[in-house]
Amino acid sequence: MPQHFTVAHLIAQLQNLDPTLQVRLAVNPDFPFAHYVGTDVIVHNGTAYLGEDGQEGYLPPAVRDHLAWS
Repeated sequence: MPQHFTVAHLIAQLQNLDPTLQVRLAVNPDFPFAHYVGTDVIVHNGTAYLGEDGQEGYLPPAVRDHLAWS
């Protein structure tokens, strides 16, 4: 994924998915975890920020493998 991922890129990635799918953030500080996505989008200095809303648990192995985080 490019470092300068835009809203247009995100919309293109999501537009053909089932709109009832749940959304999680994949985060890998030291161990790969899944986090809930917050409902707020904050725009500051030309960047849109999606907040996280708590940790769900470890990422499934298939997701970790796809992201090369295992």
